[in-house]
Amino acid sequence: MSKVYLEPANSINVYAECDILVVGGGSAGHSAALAAARAGAKNIILMERYGYMGGDVTGGYVIMVPALTWYEKSFVRGIQEEWFTRLDPIPQAVLGPKISQAGSTDPFLVETFKGIHGCVKFGENPSLVRAVYFEPNQLKIEMDKMLLEERDRIKVLYHSWGVRPIMEGNEVKGVIFESKEGRQAIFAKVVIDATGDGDIFRQTGTPYMSLANSETRSDKTALVWRIGGINWDLYQEWLRTRPNADRQMYKTLGKIAGFPSMIIASSRNDVCWVNNWIPNKDCAKVEDLTKSEIMVRDTMRDVIEYLREACPVAFRNAYLYDIAPQLGARCSYRLEGEHVMTVNDFAFAPKYDDVIAWHSTVCPVNDNAPIEIPYRSILPKGVDNLLCPGRHISADDIAIDWLTLIPQCIGTGQAAGIAAAVALEQGTNVRNVDIKRVQDILVVDQDVPLPRHPKTDPDLEEFCEEREYGLYTEVAKEAQAAGDARSVYDPVKLYQQHM
Repeated sequence: MSKVYLEPANSINVYAECDILVVGGGSAGHSAALAAARAGAKNIILMERYGYMGGDVTGGYVIMVPALTWYEKSFVRGIQEEWFTRLDPIPQAVLGPKISQAGSTDPFLVETFKGIHGCVKFGENPSLVRAVYFEPNQLKIEMDKMLLEERDRIKVLYHSWGVRPIMEGNEVKGVIFESKEGRQAIFAKVVIDATGDGDIFRQTGTPYMSLANSETRSDKTALVWRIGGINWDLYQEWLRTRPNADRQMYKTLGKIAGFPSMIIASSRNDVCWVNNWIPNKDCAKVEDLTKSEIMVRDTMRDVIEYLREACPVAFRNAYLYDIAPQLGARCSYRLEGEHVMTVNDFAFAPKYDDVIAWHSTVCPVNDNAPIEIPYRSILPKGVDNLLCPGRHISADDIAIDWLTLIPQCIGTGQAAGIAAAVALEQGTNVRNVDIKRVQDILVVDQDVPLPRHPKTDPDLEEFCEEREYGLYTEVAKEAQAAGDARSVYDPVKLYQQHM
């Protein structure tokens, strides 16, 4: 048995009381606070353990947002698209096809973007996809600016770590947090757990699940870093004269590092980033986090030296540009909410009355077609006054792989903030919130298309119907014949195809 220490009872200071407390300032939490303020909530506290907003996108250097369109149609908008509208005027802050270019098969545009991972949908007729690369430090600045515009409604607490829910029966009444000022409490009418690892909901008694399937992307940690002094255009020219060189480069870098690694473009031609996938690591375990950090840093010089030697035309002057200030965390604990999303959501295109996000995703099962995410997938069982958007959304160990990306974190976060604001406005609670009112605000006021809503462009649904919601893939056909996608889904095969 491990030793235990009985901590003495202690009275702690109540730092504040608020209407909405958002714990975690990543893409889900930042969006939740912002959306709540824009929906009319007035007394919001947004708590973040680091000194900046964005989480993985700004601190973990996950600096590409994929699959915002399906063919030529834009499905993922709202706060997600607002990021890029705001960053677009800043030199070298964003790179990627515009919404107006999505679906284009123009050979010159396709040639321009085909070396930028995720920007081209390959096949018989390659076409452009709205995927955006961005400069993380510029996004840090912009995310602060977005909050400053709501400074009368949102109070920001940086360097503050939410550690424990304050419970009264099955109701969450607030959160205890730690900072340089010690241990303090905040009481709130609604708490939004946007920590990504369920740091709050795991201590409420609501059921939850652990790691993703071991063969998926989400089962792996990462420490992203960047290389400067390169020329990405020359690297792409070098690849064109060497068939399959990009795949061979991926394999070689993996051997050098000891784990899969890939060099990827950035918003600047002279900088690239190195993504990696470290298997059998849990991003909620201290020892695994520590090992991941040390393992990746130990290989950086070797990777750069190899690139200088293997491709001097593009990497002769390469140097270590910077290292992400925080570990890339893909998946640890997941909510087991009122609705658990599964592979069937991608293989059968079910429709939900409580839909809060309608997203094209990176999923080979349905050819990246949009799927519906219901409100119940962020609603915990048996616990009141709590919502749980973000990468710990309620999904099984395979479906979570397509739901932990930035757009889905923003989409569920934006909906959670609005739901909290509506519940407070109408004097109800988030479990019984007027979901129609939430959907109206999302569509009409915050530019989020939702299916079957009278204010959503009907062309979007017609477009999906015409293309069978992407269910023409072999995997989807096999799933439908079997009546269950999980019985025919091979994560190893499809993961390798997508790497």
